[in-house]
Amino acid sequence: MGLGVPAAAYDRAITIFSPDGRIYQVEYAFESVRRGWTTLGVRSRGGVVVVVEKKKISPLIDSKTIQKIFRIDDHIGASFAGIASDGRVLVDYARILALQHRFYYDEPIPVEYLAKQVCDIKQAYTQHAGVRPFGVAIIFAGVDENGSQLIMTEPSGRYLSYYAVAIGEKSNNVTEYLEKKYKYDMDIEETIKLGIEAIAKIIEAGLEKGKKVEAENLEVGYISVEEKIFKIMSQEEIEKYLEQLRSEGRIK
Repeated sequence: MGLGVPAAAYDRAITIFSPDGRIYQVEYAFESVRRGWTTLGVRSRGGVVVVVEKKKISPLIDSKTIQKIFRIDDHIGASFAGIASDGRVLVDYARILALQHRFYYDEPIPVEYLAKQVCDIKQAYTQHAGVRPFGVAIIFAGVDENGSQLIMTEPSGRYLSYYAVAIGEKSNNVTEYLEKKYKYDMDIEETIKLGIEAIAKIIEAGLEKGKKVEAENLEVGYISVEEKIFKIMSQEEIEKYLEQLRSEGRIK
C-alpha cells in the first residue's frame, strides 16, 4: 500500500481506487456471488439449459415458493447467484427492457443486447458515491436470430458469452466437470441431461450414504433452437431425467 495507508482506507467508498488499481467494494460483490447457490448454464447446437441447486434453508420454509430460474421473455430465461434481492430487482428490470423492446420495435430483444443493458446498470453502480455494486451474477439463456446464446453478467458490469458456465459456491467443481464432459454438438435432450448430471454430481458429494439426489434439490429451465420458447421444468419432469441418468449409470 502506498504511503503507508492501510488497506481498509480504500474500501470505505465505491469511488476510491487502491494504489494497485483495485476497487474493493466490487471485489466484495464478487464474494457474495461465490457464496450463492450453485448455478450453471450449458449451451449447445440444440439449445440452452440452466440448472440450479436448491437447498433446504429451513424446515419451516415452503421450498416451492423459492424460485431461482425466471422467464424474462418468451425466448429468454435467467438465473443468478448472490444476493437474492439484488437478483430479483435486476430480473424485473430485464423484463421491463424486453417488454419495451417489443413495444418499440415489434420484435424480440436480442439476448446480448439485453445483457449489455443490464450490465450498463451494474457498471454505473461501481462508480457513483452513495451506492454499492449489485452483489449478483446473472446467467441469461436464450435463442435469437444468432442462434443459442448463453451470457453471464458479472457484478462489475462485464459480460461474456459462454458455451458452459457455472457460478456460486461450488462453481469451480462444476466447471471442472463440464470441461471434461462438454460437447457443442448435442441436442437439447443431451444438453439437459449434462446440466442436471453436473449439478447432481456435486450434490451427491455432500449427501449422506444411501441418499440420492431428488427433484426438489434442483430447478431446471431450458430453451431449444427449434421451439425458441423458454420453459421451466416441473418436479415430475426433473425426476424423469434423474431416473434416466441413474439407469445410464451417470449418477447414483
